[in-house]
Amino acid sequence: MIFNRKQLSNEELISIYKELLYPRLIEEKMLILLRQGRISKWFSGIGQEAVAVGATMAMDEDEYIMPMHRNLGVFTVRKMPLDKLFMQWQGRKEGYSKGRERSFHFGSREHHICGMISHLGPQLAIADGVALAHQLRKENKVSLAFSGDGATSEGDFHEALNVAAVWGLPVIFLIENNGYGLSTPSREQFICKQLADKGPGYGMKAITIDGNNILEVFHAIQKAREYCIKEQKPILVECMTFRMRGHEEASGTKYVPKELFDIWGKKDPLKNYESFLIQENVVSQEMLDMWHAEMKLSIDQSVEKGFEAQPLIPVLEEELADVFAPFVSKSTIPDAPRKEMKMIQAISEGLDEGMKRFDNLILMGQDIAEYGGAFKVTEGFWAKYGKSRVRNTPLCESAIVGTALGLSIMGFKSMMEMQFADFVTVGFNQIVNNLAKIHYRWGQNADVVIRMPTGGGVGAGPFHSQSNEAWFTHTPGLKVVYPSTPEDAKGLMIAALEDPNPVMFFEHKALYRSISGNVPEGYYTIEIGKARQVQLGTELSIITYGSGVHWAMEYATAHPEISIDILDLRSLAPLDYNAIRESVARTGKVLLLHEDTLTGGIGGEISAWIGEHCFDLLDAPVMRCAGLDTPIPFSIELEKQFMADSRLSTTIERLLQW
Repeated sequence: MIFNRKQLSNEELISIYKELLYPRLIEEKMLILLRQGRISKWFSGIGQEAVAVGATMAMDEDEYIMPMHRNLGVFTVRKMPLDKLFMQWQGRKEGYSKGRERSFHFGSREHHICGMISHLGPQLAIADGVALAHQLRKENKVSLAFSGDGATSEGDFHEALNVAAVWGLPVIFLIENNGYGLSTPSREQFICKQLADKGPGYGMKAITIDGNNILEVFHAIQKAREYCIKEQKPILVECMTFRMRGHEEASGTKYVPKELFDIWGKKDPLKNYESFLIQENVVSQEMLDMWHAEMKLSIDQSVEKGFEAQPLIPVLEEELADVFAPFVSKSTIPDAPRKEMKMIQAISEGLDEGMKRFDNLILMGQDIAEYGGAFKVTEGFWAKYGKSRVRNTPLCESAIVGTALGLSIMGFKSMMEMQFADFVTVGFNQIVNNLAKIHYRWGQNADVVIRMPTGGGVGAGPFHSQSNEAWFTHTPGLKVVYPSTPEDAKGLMIAALEDPNPVMFFEHKALYRSISGNVPEGYYTIEIGKARQVQLGTELSIITYGSGVHWAMEYATAHPEISIDILDLRSLAPLDYNAIRESVARTGKVLLLHEDTLTGGIGGEISAWIGEHCFDLLDAPVMRCAGLDTPIPFSIELEKQFMADSRLSTTIERLLQW
């Protein structure tokens, strides 16, 4: 192994050595504790420490790194106290995630680290968002995201690299190629000679380096960083390395040919660097022995301090409170002039007001710039606010959601338009596992609004007409909004943009241009989580949202002899339980109406809540009227049969007979 010190002084070489030694000794301590039964699990990075240490030392301290679970050196180079790290690994409240996350699945704004989730690939797109924020602020900074060789097979890897390349983002994508994804060898993961060969396919510069040579890693990442800043382009760096332990200790290493350990054992990053330092007369063996002893003592003391942390005592109120970033949503409808507009115009005005109010708000989506979006909601925005704030995206839904989260980490707001709500499935992981959980996991908010053009009635078939809002009401950490009127659409859109938490904003396509109403001019908000009383009644409550509101109003107009109470939920998460209870109390008979399919729809959840909390107020069973339990069909005749309104009259008649 050839080391090139270049212009590094002896003091700098020693500093690099100490940073390399520290995680190795921590790792060795963890293996001892594991054998003693004092800890339960450990993902070892022994043999590949030079990658994490060298890369982190080459970055500025205020540049974000997205590490993985074998990158202890990232955390130690960033000077995270070992006793607190140990408490994190032990699931203690004094750790970085209050006991809510394991090992390295956490982040720290103070140390500019955003930890991974178990799905491996999603952190790559977060690096895109962080780099985009630097670019928008005209800062000479980069982000760095780690990936294993196995994760390069995931779609998130492709999407993140493609977005970074197309947008020209200063991101370093670093692959630790240690030859195995758990037990699956690289030859069963890909057939290219080197993973760096993938780079040119994205129009991206790519290099392969010796990941066990600490100085080569350090110099290569320094140079890569300079390249990204100067050229405003990403780079792919493949580090060839090897882990000398199993995927985690319980899995063992029987699946690895013994000769590989012999080969890579001779390439040990620490031992080889020690030999180099001695040969260069930078250090003596006595100095190395002294540092070993000092660090081992320090590690022992930190670990024992970590063991002193008391077992976690759950506090229910704290657990519930930390799901969302603190924010109080309020209605602020002004006594202002009103004008008649369609739903789609109201949504557009809400976005426009948000763009004027928040200069850190970025809009992203397929065809939303010059074209104005599939439904023309953002028409004219590109000319008004510029393409840096109104951004066309590649067809990379997962990467764009991840980019939005990266922007939030850097203090930006963002709105992403799903061209159709149906397409959210390809971004589902980022939404339910990254956006929704990140504040609960380590206190980082996700200031992201995702617009969801949804619903049927337009003859668009199974992949353009689904109602999938219930997927997200089930996920703690997401707010779900679904307006039915232009006034609500504008006010709720602005409220969603104000809110620092992730909001899924559903917009019914069939209502875009079919519904009009008087809408206040200017900036105003409608409280998220507050239902709207459409009309009061005494015989029957219809609790609904979206298109269901208009079906209920049409039925009530056609049947003036029935006193119908209509409640428009507007927000599906959080729900306005007070308004629901008050409506039940007025009538004693409840119909839950929604376009979504019956089974698993939110009507079932509300029905269960009413049965549990309002049973004494009921005069009849709670009934549901919903879409059929089939995919939504294309044929107009079949679609009409699918829709809940085709069964509304008969369902109401059954309920009134009680």
